[in-house]
Amino acid sequence: MSAEQVAAADVLPTQRFRLAIAYDGTDFAGWAKQPGLRTVEGVLEEALYRVLGKTVPPMPRFVVAGRTDAGVHAAGQVAHLDLTEPQLAKITRLQGRHAEFHDGTPRNETASSLLVRRLNGVLGMDRDVVIHTAEPAAEGFDARFSAVWRHYRYRLADADVRKDPILRRTTSWTTASLDVELLHRAATSLVGLHDFQAYCKPRPRATTIRTLQSFSWARDEAGVLVASLTADAFCHSMVRALVGACVAVGEGRMSLEEVVRLRDGGRREIDFRVMPARGLTLVEIGYPEPGLLHARAAETRQRRSHEQVEASAE
Repeated sequence: MSAEQVAAADVLPTQRFRLAIAYDGTDFAGWAKQPGLRTVEGVLEEALYRVLGKTVPPMPRFVVAGRTDAGVHAAGQVAHLDLTEPQLAKITRLQGRHAEFHDGTPRNETASSLLVRRLNGVLGMDRDVVIHTAEPAAEGFDARFSAVWRHYRYRLADADVRKDPILRRTTSWTTASLDVELLHRAATSLVGLHDFQAYCKPRPRATTIRTLQSFSWARDEAGVLVASLTADAFCHSMVRALVGACVAVGEGRMSLEEVVRLRDGGRREIDFRVMPARGLTLVEIGYPEPGLLHARAAETRQRRSHEQVEASAE
């Protein structure tokens, strides 16, 4: 394809699709594509390229709500994908090859359902990433910037629980015996709009100011400790650090006052364990009503200031 054709392709009208994705993060080096490493984004882009074939460029990008770290799982990841008319036509033409179900009834599939079926078909039956749904996105929808909250769950089996090896890929283990009420008290002390720099791995030019909307601990029916965290967004390694601080309190290595002092001081002056990734799952992403998507995206793009944090504390 010539340079002129590539330039023309870049301005082709597109249709945006919202995708629901789940994956077992054990064998992935996180979501974001990295040279020489297996990532969720990389695997999905390769599958999409195989589906679209010679209709690209431009190669569509998966824009994701939460860029999970290496080893972190997702049950309710959300991404969006912009497809040009030629790309949609290629997906639709593929319907003719599989126009009927095994019982002979017609499929009558939409472009959305065909996209899901083709991507999952390329990924394979024994896949560790699955596209659950795809649907035309509402006007103004942006998987990343339109989100109003992300909900994570962390599973931890302590000394008081029989360890289940079947769940070891999604549950962390500890030899300590932990008081769930003490963990819960530590968690609730961290809720609110704060600069969580002490509980993040800072990235260049990225803010660490977040609103932690809820943070709680409970035991499930098997006795496993489950942390539930919801925030407008989380910075790098924030969830596992917050969970680790609570565990340190439960083990008697940190006090409740120290947990808050670290948060307000902005520096990790007390060493505590950032918990392993395997216990962490991105459960769900929340979005506003369709009419508020544009406004939410614009609000999210505005860099937060410490003045906002100070105002919220008054």
